[in-house]
Amino acid sequence: MDNLNMERIVRRALVAAALAALAVGIAARLLGAQTTADLIWAAGTLPIIAALIVSMLRDLMNGRLGVDAVALISMSAALVMGQGLAAVVVAVMYAGGNVLEDFAVGRAERDLRSLVDRAPRSAHKCLDDGIRDIPVEDVEIGDRVLVRAGEIVPVDGIISSPDAMIDESALTGEPMPVHRRQDETARSGTLNSGGTFALTATARAGESTYAGIVRMATAAQTAKAPFVRMADRYALLLLPFALAVAGGAWLISGDPIRALAVLVTATPCPLILAAPVAFVAGLSRAARRGILIKGGGALETLARTHTVIFDKTGTLTVGGARLVATEPAPGGNADDVLRLAGSLEQASQHIVAAAIVASAVGKGLHLEMPLNVRESMGSGLEGEIGGRRVRAGSHPFIYGSTKPEDWALRVLRRAAWRSALTIFVSVDGKAIGALLLGDELRRESPRTVQALRTCGVRRILMVTGDRVDAAETIGIALDLDAVLADRGPADKVDAVAAEQRLHCTVMVGDGINDAPALARADVGVAMGARGASASSEAADVVILVDRLDRVSDAVEIAQRARRIAMQSILAGMAMSAVAMLAAAAGWLAPVAGALTQEVIDVAVILNALRALGPARGSGRQHMPARAANRLREEHERLELLLDRLRAIADALDTATPNDAVPLILEAGRIVSGPIVGHERNDETDVYPRLLEFLADKHGLGAMSRAHREILHQSRLLGRITDGLDPAHVDFYLVRDAQRVMESIEALVRLHNAQEEEIFEHVAAKE
Repeated sequence: MDNLNMERIVRRALVAAALAALAVGIAARLLGAQTTADLIWAAGTLPIIAALIVSMLRDLMNGRLGVDAVALISMSAALVMGQGLAAVVVAVMYAGGNVLEDFAVGRAERDLRSLVDRAPRSAHKCLDDGIRDIPVEDVEIGDRVLVRAGEIVPVDGIISSPDAMIDESALTGEPMPVHRRQDETARSGTLNSGGTFALTATARAGESTYAGIVRMATAAQTAKAPFVRMADRYALLLLPFALAVAGGAWLISGDPIRALAVLVTATPCPLILAAPVAFVAGLSRAARRGILIKGGGALETLARTHTVIFDKTGTLTVGGARLVATEPAPGGNADDVLRLAGSLEQASQHIVAAAIVASAVGKGLHLEMPLNVRESMGSGLEGEIGGRRVRAGSHPFIYGSTKPEDWALRVLRRAAWRSALTIFVSVDGKAIGALLLGDELRRESPRTVQALRTCGVRRILMVTGDRVDAAETIGIALDLDAVLADRGPADKVDAVAAEQRLHCTVMVGDGINDAPALARADVGVAMGARGASASSEAADVVILVDRLDRVSDAVEIAQRARRIAMQSILAGMAMSAVAMLAAAAGWLAPVAGALTQEVIDVAVILNALRALGPARGSGRQHMPARAANRLREEHERLELLLDRLRAIADALDTATPNDAVPLILEAGRIVSGPIVGHERNDETDVYPRLLEFLADKHGLGAMSRAHREILHQSRLLGRITDGLDPAHVDFYLVRDAQRVMESIEALVRLHNAQEEEIFEHVAAKE
C-alpha cells in the first residue's frame, strides 16, 4: 500500500476516534461525570494534536509552514483552559476537514485513476501451435498478438487483419469508434469495439503509448502546484492575524474564552483546502477532454499564459503530404492521372508515394501493379502499367531540357502560390497531368487561434523550419502576430527563450525536433496523438487526440481552475474573518465557532469542485455532438463538389467552345443541384434547429444573407447555361462563367467555414 493511501486511512481512523470520544464524552457529561467527560475529550484530542505535530515537522523539513499552527494552538489552548468539549470539537472538525479534502480530491482524481486501472495485464500471443496467454510485460517487438472483441489493446502495434473497429475514447476523449485498416496503427489502451483482430507489436508494454500515459497520469496526481505552495505561504498571514484578534479580544474583554473562540473559528483554513481540490478537479476535467496535464504546476502556469508559440508542420497544419489538387492536361481526365500515378507509386517507399496511393484508394480507383519499375531518388520513378510506359516525378524528370507546355507552366505557377509540391505524370513520353501535394491547414486552427485570444492570450507566433513564403501564407491566414521561418531546433529554443524573458510562454509542437523547445518553455504542449514520444516526454501537457483546439481548451480549463481556487480562497478567508470578529465580540462560543468554520470549509470545497465541469452559460443548451458531426460530414461531401467546380473553372482556361459547353453545363448541374439544395436545407431545417442552442437569436442573420448571395450567384450561372449553344460561346461568355463559378466556390467555402465555427460553439463538449 502506498504512503498516500496509508495517510488517508490514518486520517479516517483519527476522525473516527475523535467522533467516538465526542459522543462518549457527551454521554458521560449527561450522566453527571464531568471529570470523566473532560478526560475522554482530551483522549480524543491528543492523537489529533500528535498527528498534527508530526505533519508540521515534516512540512518544516520541506521548508513549508501552513495554518496548521492555528489548529495546534487552538486545541492546545482549549485543553489548558479546561475546555475539553471545544478541544474535541476542533479536533473533529480539523480531522474531518482533512477527510473531506481526501474525498473531494479522490472524486476529482477518478478520471485520472481510471487510466491506470484499465492497463491490460495479459496478451494473447499467436504461436505456431496455437495461442498462449502471457503477461503483457513479456510481449516482444515483432510478436503477433490477438485482440478479442471487448478487450483492451495490450501494446502498440500494426494491424495485420483486414480491418478493426477501435474505441479510442479512453485516450482521446472522442466518443465514436474509428475504423482502422490493415497496416494502420493500433495504440495500447484503446478498446476493441469490433471483431477479433491481430496486430504485430511495434513496442514493448513498458514503451507503449498507454504505459507512457499511465506514468504521466501518476505524475499528474502527485505533483503539487506552485499556486498551492503559494497558498501555503499566504496561510502564514492568518496565524499572526488570528493571534492578534484573539489577543485583542482577551485584552478588551478580559475573558480568555473569547480568545479561544477566535482561534477555534480560525481553523481549519479554507486556504489549504481550496487550491488542491480545484487544481485536481481541473486535471480531471482536462483528462476527460483528452488533455493530459502533468500536475498542478503545469496547470497553474498554463493559467497565466501570455504568449503561445506554435510549430507549423503537424501542429497548425495536418502534417505530411496530402493531395490538394489533380490537374489534368487539356482534354485529359483527373481520375486517370491519379489512377496511373497511384498504381506506379505502389512500388515506392517515399512519403509522397504513400500520400498518392492513399488518395487514389480513397477515391475508389482500381490500381494495377506496375512492372519493371526504376526509381531515381529525389526525382521520380517509371514503370510499365497495362503495357504503357508511365513516369511520375518532378517537371525536370518528365520534361528534361524541353520547355513545359502552357498548361504545365500554369500548374507550376499555381503550385508556387499554394506552396505545394508538383508531381507530373506522363504516358509513353507525353505528359497527361500533374498532382499537387501540400500540407494543409488544420480545419480547427483558425478556431483555436481565435479561442486563445478570447482566453486572454496576447501574443501568438509560429516558428517553423519551413521556408518563408510557405510560413507567411499560414501566418496571414491565421492572423498571427509573428512568423519565424527557416528555424532549426536550436533556433526554436532561442525563440522560446526570447519570449520567455518577457512573459509566460507556451510552446506547442509535435515532432522530435520540437522536444528541446517544449522542454525550454514555461509550458510545453505536445500533440501526442501520433505517438511522438520524445516531444510527449519533454512536454508538460500532452494532447492525446489529434485536435489542435484542445490547446485552447487546456488554457480555458487551467484559467477556470485557478479562478475557482482564488474565488474559494478569498470567499473562505472573508467568511473566516467575519466569524473570527464575531467570536471576538462574544457572539460565538468556542464550540459554535468550530461548527461555523466547518460549514465554511464545506462550502469552500463544494465551490472548488465546480472546476470539474465547464462554465455554465445563461441557461443555453448544447447541440448533441452527434448532430453537429452530421452537419460537418455534409460539409465534407460538399467539399468534393467544390473541388470539381474549381477544376471545371480551371479547365475553361484552354477549352474550345465545343469543350466549354459540357463543362459549363456540368458546373450548372452541380450548383443548381447539391449546392443550392444544401443551402436551402440549411435555411429551412438546420438554422431553425440551431436557434434553439444560440443565446443570440439574431446570430444567424448574416449567414442567411450569405445563403441569398449564393442563390443569386446560382441564378446568374443558370442564365448562362440556359439554352447554351457552342455556336454562341465566345471568350467573354466563358470568362463570365468562370467568374461566377469561382465566386460560388469561394463564397460556399467561406460560408461553410463560418458554419463550422457555429457548430463548434453550440456542440456539447462534455
